[in-house]
Parts: sequence; structure tokens; C-alpha cells
Amino acid sequence: MIFLGIALLLPIPFSIYYGAEDLNSLIISSIISLVPGIILYFKSPKKLEEIRPKEGFFIVTITWLLFAGIGSLPFVISGAIPSFTDAFFETMSGFTTTGASILSDVEVLPKGILFWRSLTHWFGGLGIIVLTVAILPLLQVGGMQLLKAEVPGPNVDKLSPRIGDTAKILWSIYIFLTIIETILLMIGGMDLFDALCHSFGTMATGGFSTKNASIANYSSIYIEIVIIIFMIIAGTNFSLLHKLFQFKFKEFISNREFLFYLSIILLIGYSIMPSAPLLISFGIISLTTFSFNTLSIETQSEL
Repeated sequence: MIFLGIALLLPIPFSIYYGAEDLNSLIISSIISLVPGIILYFKSPKKLEEIRPKEGFFIVTITWLLFAGIGSLPFVISGAIPSFTDAFFETMSGFTTTGASILSDVEVLPKGILFWRSLTHWFGGLGIIVLTVAILPLLQVGGMQLLKAEVPGPNVDKLSPRIGDTAKILWSIYIFLTIIETILLMIGGMDLFDALCHSFGTMATGGFSTKNASIANYSSIYIEIVIIIFMIIAGTNFSLLHKLFQFKFKEFISNREFLFYLSIILLIGYSIMPSAPLLISFGIISLTTFSFNTLSIETQSEL
């Protein structure tokens, strides 16, 4: 809750810059999260036992519900999404990187709220639990069971002997790639706000955009290419990306999982290209669960 309370303060600079109409809602939401979190932190035992599998699954479930519930508050308090049910849906969609939205016009939202919406994507992209595992050593708690409960699949790759260090490595790669994409999008003409929000959506494999027309709003092949490249990267196993950052190019290129992943992207892209050459990104979007788009599917009868 302390982490979430701090996270709710991150959109404040953009809120102030663009008029501060949503400033109070962000501050109030942050306080609602911070105060109980700080109290629980000082009331909790200094030394906790190792988390067992059942406890791990329970904590993961409660964490997702808690984050979605508190994360909904800025939408409700600001009036951007008056209904708590709708706000909860939007927030859960963000944290789970689903990309579904109840909003028909995102451009009317205050900038601070819009930034928070994209930020939920980014935090959910690599996993709130993975981030939690990275900071659990502060409480002297082992986090392997949490990671097993959070990460899909039968196995969890440990990039370091200590699971907390593994989580930190993953987040370091995640942050680095987000920064690089943001810079490249700004070179393509996006301002810092839009570049950050679209980088959050890309790296999270979600697709929340700050524009109603999504990527099509920019009418830029350069921006589409940058996002396509980072969509492919974001959909790649991060344990495999770690090998790339270690300059183990042969292991990276020859990995069967990665080769299969690329072949499926190319197959879907090629099947679409004859009728819509600029829609090769649709293959990547389909495979990596993005909701970005370059045009309305309703207008493409041949698809």
C-alpha cells in the first residue's frame, strides 16, 4: 500500500503542468493508500516466516484486488469515471494489461488521470508481484512462492541465486527498454507525456493510448515501426532478454521459443499483408495481446 500511495503521486507533475484539475483526487487517493500502509508496516513483525504456496496464492489474489480497488479512486474522486464499478474495471484492465476500456473518449480525461491510467498498465506489465518480490527483503521475507503464484507456466527462471535479485534484474531491463522507447518516440514527434504513456502501454503488452484513434492519430510510419519493434521485444521472454543484455547473442538467436515466436508473428503478418500492407503490426498485436490499432477494424471488410 505504501508503494501504491507513492505511485499515485507520480502523475502529479503532469497534472500541475496541464492545469491541476485532477490534483486533489491524486493526493487524496495517495493519502488513503499511504496512511494504512505505513501503519501496517510499523505494526508488522520485524521477522516474518517464509511464505508457503497457499499463502502465496492468497497474497497474490488480495494484492491484485487491493491495487485495483485503490487504483480506482482517482477516477472516481476526480469524476473522470463516476461509477466505481466502471473505474474498477478500467483499473483492473490496466493492472492486468488487458487493454479493454469502458471509455469512448479518452482525450477528455485530465492529463494526470490519463497518466495514471497508463501507469497502471506499466506496473502490471512485468507484474506487481515481481516488483513486490524485489522489495520483500526489506521485510526479511522470502518471495519465491509469490513469484510462482504470479508468473504463468510451470517454472520460474531464476536469473540470480536470490529471487529478490532476479526481480530487480527484470525490472532494470523493463525500465531501460521503456526509457529507450520513450526517447525514440519523442524523436518521432511525440511530446514527453504521449511518449511515456505509449511506452508504458507497449512494454506492458497492453495498449492503452492517450488518443481516441490510438496510434493512427499520429499518421507516422516511423512511430508505427518503433512501436512494432518494442511490441516484439515486450512479448519476448524477459529471461531470454537478459541473455541478450549479457551479450550471449548465440543463445538468444538460437532459442527455440524465440524462433517459434518470430515465425508465428511473420506468418500472421504475411497472411494479412496482401490485403493491408501496413497491418503487419496486427499479427504482433494479436500474438502479444495489445489493444493498439492503426485503423478501425470495422472499416476493413477483407479482414
